[in-house]
Amino acid sequence: MELIHRNLAIGIHDALQETFFEKNKYADKVIERLLKANRKWGSQDRAVVSEIFYNIIRWRKRLEYYMGEGVKPNNIYKLIIAYLLWSKTNYKRFEEFEGIKIADIITKLKKGTVPTKAIEHSIPEWLVETLERELGEKWEKEMHALNEKAPTVLRANSLRTTPKELISDLSDENVVSYPIKNYPDAVQLEEKKNVFLTTAFKEGLFEVQDASSQKIGYFLDVKEGQRVVDACAGAGGKTLHLAALMQNKGQIIALDIFEWKLAELKRRAKRAGAHNIETRVITDTKVIKRLHDKVDRLLIDAPCSGLGVLKRNPDSKWKIDQDFIDRIKKEQQQIIQDYSKMLKVGGKMVYATCSILPSENNEQVAEFLKNNSNYKLIKDEKVMPSEGYDGFYMALIERLS
Repeated sequence: MELIHRNLAIGIHDALQETFFEKNKYADKVIERLLKANRKWGSQDRAVVSEIFYNIIRWRKRLEYYMGEGVKPNNIYKLIIAYLLWSKTNYKRFEEFEGIKIADIITKLKKGTVPTKAIEHSIPEWLVETLERELGEKWEKEMHALNEKAPTVLRANSLRTTPKELISDLSDENVVSYPIKNYPDAVQLEEKKNVFLTTAFKEGLFEVQDASSQKIGYFLDVKEGQRVVDACAGAGGKTLHLAALMQNKGQIIALDIFEWKLAELKRRAKRAGAHNIETRVITDTKVIKRLHDKVDRLLIDAPCSGLGVLKRNPDSKWKIDQDFIDRIKKEQQQIIQDYSKMLKVGGKMVYATCSILPSENNEQVAEFLKNNSNYKLIKDEKVMPSEGYDGFYMALIERLS
């Protein structure tokens, strides 16, 4: 990989500035807009920009150590230089790089060591303490995995195709992919490609969905003809999987507090040929109360710290803090208490998060069961990032009376 075109360096600079210093700007959306605005860039250029952009976000704290200062709006080119030197990326000395003193950076790089675990793994100090407290000595192994690049995994839409057929169709469009053992619908790409331009995508043959996330649909144990609620549906990745598992038979009610997310779900459902989904915006508590005791299956994909998905969202570790995690834990407990009432007697629900912290996961389930003796845990599963995909937790709970 090399950075030899000035306009790419400027693009990376501007995208980093937006992500780090503008409110509510998330890396995935920032890079999407940058690439859309520069349609003339070839696929190689796009790959260079994306990789350097994400790696700098991922390794920000380590790069700040090599720079000898924190990132500010006026030193982002120095941050880029620190990354290029550390990663041994070939680059041209553009005028934007003039005047940046690199001797100190090189001196630190030659040492080959860094002073703290926070710098080594490029995470905030508070997060080192949290991970150590919650995961014990395993935390470094998981953090190492979370600093790797996320693979691109697709879920073959079983309403329209099979993994085998999808692999063949993608191959016709020069996208090389392969099945993943023990994941019935999953197809992994050999290398990152913009699959949204393929005919296969436009025909609704697949969705992009991490392998760990695909486990949740199966875990909920849905049956054709049931009434199922996805209580925190978002843009509907898991909702669409449930529709496919139910073969479009029965009813899925997708709930969310954000109307724009449900609008996106409707668009995706139309493309996927999933027509047993109804969307409802949670505008007040009545929306939930109307469903009390009426649901066979309930998915609570709870809001969480997102620490299990830092591979694909590395900027989130710079946007959250311990206070945020403490607040979200109260919200999780409130949601599971309120939403569980939707289940019929004999119905089952899955409480899931994309976090690896026990305090957001099994401890939340234990707290709920302690206060609700008419529910019981059937099984739970934690998927750790070191297993190769996103970190997730899921618990299957049955209502007894």
